[in-house]
Amino acid sequence: MASAARYRGVFPVAPTTFTEAGELDLDSQQRCIDFMIDAGAQGICILANFSEQFTLSDDERETLARVVIERVAGRVPVIVTTTHFSTRSTIERSQRAQALGAAMVMVMPPYHGATIRVPEPAIVDYYARLSDAIGIPIMVQDAPVSGTPLPAALLARMAREIEQLAYFKIECAGAASKLRELIRLGGDAIEGPWDGEEGITLYSDLEAGATGAMTGAGFPDGIRKIVDAYAAGRRDEAFEHYQRWLPLVNVENRQCGLLAAKALMKEGGVIACAAPRHPFPAMNPATRAELIATARRLDPLVLRWGR
Repeated sequence: MASAARYRGVFPVAPTTFTEAGELDLDSQQRCIDFMIDAGAQGICILANFSEQFTLSDDERETLARVVIERVAGRVPVIVTTTHFSTRSTIERSQRAQALGAAMVMVMPPYHGATIRVPEPAIVDYYARLSDAIGIPIMVQDAPVSGTPLPAALLARMAREIEQLAYFKIECAGAASKLRELIRLGGDAIEGPWDGEEGITLYSDLEAGATGAMTGAGFPDGIRKIVDAYAAGRRDEAFEHYQRWLPLVNVENRQCGLLAAKALMKEGGVIACAAPRHPFPAMNPATRAELIATARRLDPLVLRWGR
């Protein structure tokens, strides 16, 4: 595995903030970004699935990328998700992201709906063409939502053969085992083996060699405690922090999903509205109450930042 990774640490996925009427709330969006940095995010990912990217128009995507990257103003790197089934569209999105100042793009393999997939040679060509068209790193998002098997051997091969492809967000079942195999097969070509799924398997993934964590945006300060202690070689301390924060991670990952960060941010005065965009259903009030109660036991910055 490459020892001089350009990016490592905690890179949470920023939610997209809306008004009650479903319009973009750019004031809240900028406050959300400021909070994430204040809470210890070492980078930020935008326009991902946890950003409700599937509810956004192309114009809104461009607006959000510009507003966020300008607001970050170089304080931390920004990863922009540019996934599209079309190779051409993915390239165009990625080139625009690079022009705006993105540090990296994150891209799932091409898929559509429950059944439309492409074979492995087309997946390799998809990423190769993207690499040829841009000058920043590509992160492969290995996520169940794509329904596309990405064996460790295929990922390692693409890392060796495709210039910009060097980072991997592994969020499938058995992530730690897959990370170990990816690192074994890919060697120095694997610059960034990363954990996903809000960090629910974070400690196991760190043990497997993960150097980055792409989590929810609600409590980067808690996730930093785990990752920082582990990176410093204090594994027992890292495990203790993981045990402490895992109940909140569990409520986010298993009960609340992509609405967790916005609920926490609304509770703490970071953003004005926690609503998703229609037709995505709002969070059940009892589930929200459980989330907030679990968070209060840990006193994350999000509940105090805007008060």
